[in-house]
Amino acid sequence: MKKRCSTEQIVGLLRQADVDLGKGASVPDVCRRFGISQQTYYRWRTKFGRLDPKMAKQLQEL
Repeated sequence: MKKRCSTEQIVGLLRQADVDLGKGASVPDVCRRFGISQQTYYRWRTKFGRLDPKMAKQLQEL
């Protein structure tokens, strides 16, 4: 797995994490499945948590 994810990939992972957490999974389980640390998950959540994929693409273009 590559070290860096694009903004669109991060937003997609966060959306999938929301689905999994809604189904009762825990944050450590979700992070383990994605291959990221919990610290990375929470950092991404604060930075990209409110973006939709269209907004993420516009952000990356800037």
